[in-house]
Amino acid sequence: MAIHLHEHFGYRKLFRFTLPSIIMMVFTGIYGAVDGVFVANFTGSTHFAAVNLIYPVLFLLGAFGFMFGAGGSALVSKTLGEGDNKKANEIFSLLVYFSLAFSLILTVLGIALMRPVASLLTSDKATQDYCVTYGTIFLCALPMAVMQFEFISLFVAAEKPKLGLVLSVAAGCTNIALDALFIIVFQWGIVGAAVATVCGYVVGGAIPLLYFSRANSSPLRLCKTKWDGRAILKTCTNGLSEFMTNISVSLVTILYNYQLQKLAGELGINAYAAISCVGFIFLSIFLGYSTGVAPVISYHFGAQHKDELHGLLNRSLFIIGGSSILLCLASLLLASPLAALYAHGNSAMHDMTVRGFTLYCFSYLIAGLNIFASAFFTALNDGGASAIVSFLRTFALQVLFIFLLPVFWALDGIWLAALFAELGCLIASLFFLVLKRKKYGY
Repeated sequence: MAIHLHEHFGYRKLFRFTLPSIIMMVFTGIYGAVDGVFVANFTGSTHFAAVNLIYPVLFLLGAFGFMFGAGGSALVSKTLGEGDNKKANEIFSLLVYFSLAFSLILTVLGIALMRPVASLLTSDKATQDYCVTYGTIFLCALPMAVMQFEFISLFVAAEKPKLGLVLSVAAGCTNIALDALFIIVFQWGIVGAAVATVCGYVVGGAIPLLYFSRANSSPLRLCKTKWDGRAILKTCTNGLSEFMTNISVSLVTILYNYQLQKLAGELGINAYAAISCVGFIFLSIFLGYSTGVAPVISYHFGAQHKDELHGLLNRSLFIIGGSSILLCLASLLLASPLAALYAHGNSAMHDMTVRGFTLYCFSYLIAGLNIFASAFFTALNDGGASAIVSFLRTFALQVLFIFLLPVFWALDGIWLAALFAELGCLIASLFFLVLKRKKYGY
């Protein structure tokens, strides 16, 4: 039975409604992880290092898809809650058309600048060439990647999270199957990894466009629209925290790689890649839950159901808290086998990765609350508070501790930077949750 945004959400209904978004985000995280496993085990450490160096730059270009998805979902859901379906569809259509056009511009610019960017990331000529090869192929599908990132949130606003789940699983399975075919069977190396990723994004981005361009059973459909600068601005403001989160993740990863090249060379870059790939999948559970529950919060905010907002906040904090403990324990128990997926018999890399996992995973105890707090304020159309929390968590505090902690603890300082950043951000999250409670009535 379909669940609608206007309903009351207890624990069971919250779980059912957000589960598709959680799995969608997990499969989004699987893209990088799967490419990493295949590249690390079947093409060599230099190829693996190249993918890890260039992928943050590529992800940076696609980050605005998350911004338009999260910010647009909040605005569209609020408009639906106010009862104006026609306007909601016009806003939805404008956002999709605008982001498609913008992503095409970024594709052209990205391909033109790929070689200079690669030269900034590494001085090794062979690694530069691999970066350019992977990056250029990836950028050919950037518009579809943006669409997939955007529809993660918009499918929830359209009350079709299960359909979004099916497409995300299909896209992820396409990537995995083609990685095996192109890298192992055809032996295309890094080219095969890039083409497999591209094909996955085409599945995840093109099919939603086709679905919403035709008559469907959701409240949303692509239609004739008109320019609405205020809607674009509100969407960007609402989704600023998600944009900053993904931009910051990319920039911080580049800084991690910079520090690791000095402290541990190529081995350190590859160890961090393994930790961050698995870590992103773990954190995707928090991201997926926050994405899934956000339109529900936005709808009840628009409808002025303050008791429902209060209940949604309390139940979400309980769910996030319990999940945080479980993920930390799982990471501690699985550190060695997860490291083995990427080490390919290299005992030095295995030991370094296990050590990193063991220290890094304590950040999961706090990350979920900070991620939810940012998404909560985005859903309330309070882009300022959301952006501050996101900026502190994903960039400002991370940069501070990436450079500060190694002075005292060398390589261990790198692995602990995330934990210290989450602790600092927790103060801001709690401050805003307390400060804004009367304004929004939660």
